[in-house]
This record gives sequence, C-alpha cells and structure tokens, in this order.
Amino acid sequence: MDDVLTLVDARLREAFGEPDARASVTFLGAERIEVLRFLDAAAGTVRYATLGMSAGPMTDPAQALADPEVGPRAELLLTVGPGSGEQGAETDKVLRPLAVLAASPQVEGVVVAPGASLDTGGPLWPGAPFTSVLVAEPGGLVEDVALEPPREPVRFLPLLPMTPAEAAWKRVHGAEALQERWLRHGTDLRDPFRAAVPLGE
Repeated sequence: MDDVLTLVDARLREAFGEPDARASVTFLGAERIEVLRFLDAAAGTVRYATLGMSAGPMTDPAQALADPEVGPRAELLLTVGPGSGEQGAETDKVLRPLAVLAASPQVEGVVVAPGASLDTGGPLWPGAPFTSVLVAEPGGLVEDVALEPPREPVRFLPLLPMTPAEAAWKRVHGAEALQERWLRHGTDLRDPFRAAVPLGE
C-alpha cells in the first residue's frame, strides 16, 4: 500500500509542484485519505487531489472471491477557479466531501469510473450550487502511475461539479450528452459560482 501511495504522491508533485496544504481524514472501516491542495497562481486556480484511494483496488462487492491485487485504482482531482462572484468561495471546505468520495470504494464497495455520478449529500462547499460531481475521463492533467502486474495502473479522475438540475438531466440523457451541452454553451466548469447550463432547448 505505502509503495503505491509514494508513487502517486510523487506523480502529483511532478504534475503540479509542491502542495501548499494537505489534510487527513480517517473513516471507520477505511484507511486514511489525504487531500492535497495545489495553487496555480498563473492560472488563478486551485487543484485538490486525493491520496489514499489508490492504496487498494476497487472491487465489485458482488464478487465472491475478489483478488486483493487486481482491480482498477484511482485518485480524484478537482480544479476550481476564482469564479465570477464578488467574494471568494470557501472551496477549502471541499476537503471532507472529497475524502468521503475517495473512501467510498472501501466503505461502500463503490467502483468509481468515468461517466459515473457521485452524490456528496450536500453542497460541495458552503454556498456551492453543486451537490454532486461527474467523473470525467483520466489522462488530461496527470499521467497514470504504472504498477507491477497484476496490479492495474493508478488513474487520476477529474471531477466536474454538477448542479441538481444537471445531475437529474444526466441521469436521463447520459454523461456524454451533458458534457456536449457544457461544451456547446462554453460552460466554465471551474467557476465555483456558475449557474446550471441551459437544459430546456
């Protein structure tokens, strides 16, 4: 476990530099999850990355005999910009919801994969218009971490915040259709204050 997390930590630093803050959360029945914060002053963004979710593979709880080494491994990434609000969003309060999502494979037997919706059970941070996230495809921000077979590589999955209306629309039409709509309307998915994309037409 520790060797995997050491490699993941190194890959995150390689991609984003040194984290300026990190927090640790422990849940009953689960290993510790850390959330690292990386500031990108040039882009005006903050990136949050989980560390600990990839310590073990994600397995379907319906499997009677799960191999303790085989299965997908991942960490979660969330990027937030300054937004269009007059006051800054309290995005650092996202640390616990992110840790909860990262612990869900251990606690609930959830397999987190691209296209999935993850419900945070409340606003991502105080006052946020988002109560769930869409798991996007990996590979854009951080390269996979290759592990010795039979272990699968660790993938870094970006999270795209969704408003309740967007989440409901996605359940009907699918993740790809929602992403196409975001793209068509030029939605800034990093804006912590953004409104839902138009869904009626």
